[in-house]
Parts: sequence; structure tokens; C-alpha cells
Amino acid sequence: MMRFNTFIPLNAEDAKVSQKSQRNSFFVGFFCRLCAFLRPLRSSIRIGLLGLSGRRLVGLMGVLFVLGGCASKPPVPDWQLNAKGATERFVAAYMSGNARVEAAEFDRARSDTSSTGRVDLLAKVELIRCASRVASVVFEPCAGFERLRQDAPAAERAYADYLAGVLQPQDIALLPATQRAAAAAAATGATSATPAASLKGSSDPLSQLVAAGVLLRTGRASPALLQQAVDIASAPGWRRPLLAWLGVQAQRAE
Repeated sequence: MMRFNTFIPLNAEDAKVSQKSQRNSFFVGFFCRLCAFLRPLRSSIRIGLLGLSGRRLVGLMGVLFVLGGCASKPPVPDWQLNAKGATERFVAAYMSGNARVEAAEFDRARSDTSSTGRVDLLAKVELIRCASRVASVVFEPCAGFERLRQDAPAAERAYADYLAGVLQPQDIALLPATQRAAAAAAATGATSATPAASLKGSSDPLSQLVAAGVLLRTGRASPALLQQAVDIASAPGWRRPLLAWLGVQAQRAE
């Protein structure tokens, strides 16, 4: 998150890594559970092998080889999978305008994450919630994170400052690569005449809208960037940010 490489994605690169990890974790977890189930029957399996030959023996040996590797590959903890799923759902619910579902899923993500006792992971959940609001042109204090700021790592503090539009130039390197171009534009004080240049760090619509929101918050958004934000919000059918960006566009036109 800022260099987030855990279960919570804030950008497209992290999302791809997280999805791949989740798929691998599912198969590893499945085989490990099967391995644990068959372990008491190990001696019987050895005896049974003596009665097999040819193709059946080769096939069974292949299965046992896969199961044998389970001991060194522990499954991903349940809290991590649960928190990731709840995080994705509360962001999707917020973007669609479903406040009730967003609140419930956020509480679930926060509860699963807090069970680890890790402030950095809890801070990430809070920052993702605040990022979804910046993407929807809701500029309010990130109160949940501020309660954790004192114990949060530097990367999380930098991302919070970025969302608030007060990031110091020397901290841009702490941000995710998807947000650095927008952060640099905000820090230099130049209006973004070429929106694609400021949002080029990612193809993920949430990351792009977050960057656009920060540029708007710092007074660096051009009419072209506003139009791009409208188009980005429209593509996945995100009702809340779409209406918000259309409203900003109408105000600028007046």
C-alpha cells in the first residue's frame, strides 16, 4: 500500500498478485487437507501399491507426490482470505451506493484484520475506505486511520497524507507506483492538462479515480481530467463516483 504487497490491493498490480495468490492458496489448502486426511492411511496405501502396476501406479504416485509437498506449504490463514473478500465487497458496495452493505463488509474486514494485532494491516483497511471516498469526491478526514497514525508505518502515513492532499515531495517514493505521477503533479502545482499522463500509472479504475480525486482536491484538475474521471467511473457502472464527477463537471461549466 504504498508498496502494498499483502492481501489488500490498492492498485492493479497488487490485485493481480493477490488474485494469483488466492488461487494458489486454494489448491494448496485443498491438497494439504487431503494429505492430512490420508496420513493415517499411509501404511494401507503402501500395501495397496504393491497390487498396482502400469498406468494406475504412475497416476497414483503422481497424486502422492503432490500430497507429499503439502507439509512445506501451509495454507493461507482464513482471516487473510476473509479480510480480502470483505475489503473487495465493501469497496464495490460503496461505489454502487449501497451504504448498508458497505458498512457491514467494512466491519467484517476490520474485525478479521484486527485479530492479527497488526497495526499496519488495520491501517491499510482504513486507508482503502478513505481512498474509495476520495475517488468519489468525498473529501473528509480519514478519521479511522488518524487513530492509528502514531503506530502506522511511514508508507501508510505517506498514503494518508497523499489522500488528504498534503503529501511532502520527499515522500512520493513511498507511494504505490500507480499514484506517483499524480502525486508529482499535485506537488509541483501544475494543472494537469494531459490527464492520461497523471493517471498512466495504472489501468485499475479505482486507482485512477483516487489519483483524479487527489488532483481535484489539490486544485490541479483540468476539464480534460474531469471528463476522463467521468468516463472511468462510467465504465464499471459505479453510480456514486459517476454522479459525483458529473456534479463537479457541471459546477465547473457554470
